[in-house]
Amino acid sequence: MSTACSSDDDNNNSTPPVINEVEGLTKIQEIVNNNHTIELYSKSGHFYTGYNNISLRIKDNTTDAFFEDVTISWMPVMQMPTMQHACPYSAITKAPGRDTVYQGNIIYQMTNTDGSGWSLTLNYTIDGTDYSVTDTITVLQYENQNVASFMGTDNTRYVLALIEPQNPKIAINNMKVGLYKMENMMSFPVVENYTITLDPRMPGMGNHSSPNNTDLTYRTVDGTYQGNLSLTMTGYWVLNLKLLDATDTVLKGESVTEENPQSSLYLELEF
Repeated sequence: MSTACSSDDDNNNSTPPVINEVEGLTKIQEIVNNNHTIELYSKSGHFYTGYNNISLRIKDNTTDAFFEDVTISWMPVMQMPTMQHACPYSAITKAPGRDTVYQGNIIYQMTNTDGSGWSLTLNYTIDGTDYSVTDTITVLQYENQNVASFMGTDNTRYVLALIEPQNPKIAINNMKVGLYKMENMMSFPVVENYTITLDPRMPGMGNHSSPNNTDLTYRTVDGTYQGNLSLTMTGYWVLNLKLLDATDTVLKGESVTEENPQSSLYLELEF
């Protein structure tokens, strides 16, 4: 009897459970060429100005199977009336614990009022063959200022983007931002070893601040700047910032005083 039961169990477990590799994600769009369909995903199902964590996978149009071994890169480009430019973006890597899903991030520093202007090119290699596909994408304007593009006093253009907190709480929140410089119209490398001072204020509540904030410093492990953001109540917060280079020279931003209620370099939170 015990042998028969063991055999039944083996038969019942012969088909492994189907794992939804994009569970918790919403499809943004598909980009298709003659051979493949590239599916783009995020939690929201949209591209927004600011930091976007993006997942993607590539499907064989003939077999409907998703590829597990792909080398892939991307290039987001915005077409302006007289020129075009890119934006900061990461390399694309295999998503942890996933067979067919890859991930990376793109920081859109601007968009048109109707979400138009951007295209996304994907270059990828499968079994030694190179492919490319380009399509237009829609980038919506985020409701608060979660990204700043500005010229520093060193005549360098920077892009600063809020990464965390995505779900702020009345507490000490881990604040994480990305800082990039415009090397040229198509290249925005990460800026290392600067300092970003933080002074959060509530304009609607007498512009009061909060205790236990810390300035943001560079973390080599993921190429971001992190510090402590203290939020003492719900509502609208302005995160006043100053950008200092490696010699502590202020490149952008001012201290908040009674005469100067807001820095020219800031991000916004509302919760």
